[in-house]
Amino acid sequence: MQPASVVSGDPGAGRARPSPTRSLLVLALGALTYQVAQTALLPAVPQLVAAYHTNASTVAWTFTGFLLSAAVLTTLLGRLGDMFGKRRVLVIALVLVAAGNLLCGVAGAMPVVIAGRALQGAVAGVFPLAFGIIRDEFPPARVRWGIGMISATAGIGAGSGLLLGALLVDHATFHWVFWVTGAMALAGALTAWWLVPESPERRPGRVDVRGAVVLAAGLVLPLLAVTQAHAWGWASLRTLALIAAGLVILAVWVVVERATPEPLANIATLSRPPVLVTNLVTILTGFGMFTVFLLVPQMVQAPHATGYGLGVSATAASLIIFPGALLMMAVGPLSGPLGDRFGTRMPLALGGLVTAAGNAGLGVVHGGPLVVLLLAVVACSGVGLTYGAMPNLIIEAAPPHETGEATGLNVVMRLVGTALGAQVCGSVLAGSVGAGGGLPSADGFRTAFLLCAAVALAGAVSALVIPKVRSGHVEGPGAREPVAPAHDTALAAD
Repeated sequence: MQPASVVSGDPGAGRARPSPTRSLLVLALGALTYQVAQTALLPAVPQLVAAYHTNASTVAWTFTGFLLSAAVLTTLLGRLGDMFGKRRVLVIALVLVAAGNLLCGVAGAMPVVIAGRALQGAVAGVFPLAFGIIRDEFPPARVRWGIGMISATAGIGAGSGLLLGALLVDHATFHWVFWVTGAMALAGALTAWWLVPESPERRPGRVDVRGAVVLAAGLVLPLLAVTQAHAWGWASLRTLALIAAGLVILAVWVVVERATPEPLANIATLSRPPVLVTNLVTILTGFGMFTVFLLVPQMVQAPHATGYGLGVSATAASLIIFPGALLMMAVGPLSGPLGDRFGTRMPLALGGLVTAAGNAGLGVVHGGPLVVLLLAVVACSGVGLTYGAMPNLIIEAAPPHETGEATGLNVVMRLVGTALGAQVCGSVLAGSVGAGGGLPSADGFRTAFLLCAAVALAGAVSALVIPKVRSGHVEGPGAREPVAPAHDTALAAD
C-alpha cells in the first residue's frame, strides 16, 4: 500500500492518491493518442492531394511538420513538467493536440493543415511526462512494468491508427481522422486532470528559452534535409549543408547548455555513458520501427503484376499489420521482468536482434498474406521489447528530478531515428522506380527491408556495450520516505 498524501490545488485534494493502475490506464490513452495521430493520416494521402489540389510532395509536409514539431517540443515539455508538474503539462499538451486537430478539420487550405499538424506535435511530450509520473507514483517493483506498458502502446497505437485511417478513408472522409484524434486527445486531457495525481518531484527554475531555440534549430535543419533528400538528392549541396549546419548548431547547444545555470537539459546527465549509448541505440531502433508500418502496407497493396504485391485494399493492408501491433502491447511489458532478471541491456539487445530477423525475412521471403503477417509480427515484437527497455535504461541513470528532460531527449532520439528510417527507405524505393515512372521494384523493397535489418542488428550489438549504472536505481514512492515532508510543502505551494 502506498501512503496517502494530499495534493493541494488538485481536483483530488484531500483524498488518498489513486492506485497506479488507474493512472496507467489514463496515461496509456495519451500515449495511444500520439501514435494514432502519427499514423492515421497515412491512408488519407490520396484524398488530401485531391481535396486541396496539390501533390504528394506538399502533403508530405503534414508528416514532416508533425515530426519536426514533436522533436522540438518533446524536450521542452519534459523540462516544463519537471518544473511545474508533470500532470499539469500533460494536460496542456493534450489540449494543444485537440486544438491542432480542430484546426486541421476546418482547414480550407493545405498550409493551415500543415500548421495544425505542427501543433499536434505537442503530443510527443506525453511519453517523457508519463514516464516521470510512473517513476513518481508507482512502487519500485512496478516501475519497469508500467514504463513497458506505456512504451508498448507505440505498437498498438500505430497499428490502430493505420486501421482507423483506412476505415475512415474507405467509408467516410479524411476529416474524420482529425475529429476522432482530437476527441481522443480531449478525453485524455480531461481524464488526466481528474484521475492522475500531480507529481511530487519538482525542479524549480526558469525556462531555458535560449537553449530551446538553439536545440530547435539544431534538430530542424538536419531533419529538414533528411525529409527533402529525395527531392534534392542525398549528395546535393543543400542536403549536406543543412546536415552539417545542424550538427554544428547542436555542438554549440552543448556548449551553451554547459554555461547555462538552469539549462534545458543537464549535459552532465546526458554525457553519462549509459544515457549516451542508450540514446545512440534509440536512434538505430527508431530507424527500423516505422519502416514496418510504412513499407509493408505499400508492398501488399501493390498489384500482383509487380511480382511482390498482393493487391489488397488499404483496410486489408492495415489488418495484416495489426496483429504485430497487438503483440507489441503484450511483449513490451516483458522488458521489465527480463531486465530485473538479466539486466536492462538484455531485452534491448534481444529486441534489436528479433527486429532484424523480422525485417530480413520480409526482405528475402515472398509469400501470401499469412507469411507477411507472421514476419511483421516477428519484427514488431522485437520493437516492443526495445521500446520497453530504452526508457528504463535512461531512468536508471538519471536523477529523479531530471526524469522528464532525460526521457524527453530519448524520445527525440527515437523521432530522429524514425525520420531517418522513413526518408532513407523512401529514397531507396523511389530510386528503384523505372524511368517511365510507376511502382517501386521488388529489388527496392528487398534493399529497404535488408537495410532496416542491418541497422536493427547494429542497435542490438550497441546495446551490449551500454555501461552498467553503478549506483543507479529506479525510485518510486516507497523509496522516498525522507522526502515526504518536502513533497507536501512543494505541492502546497503549487
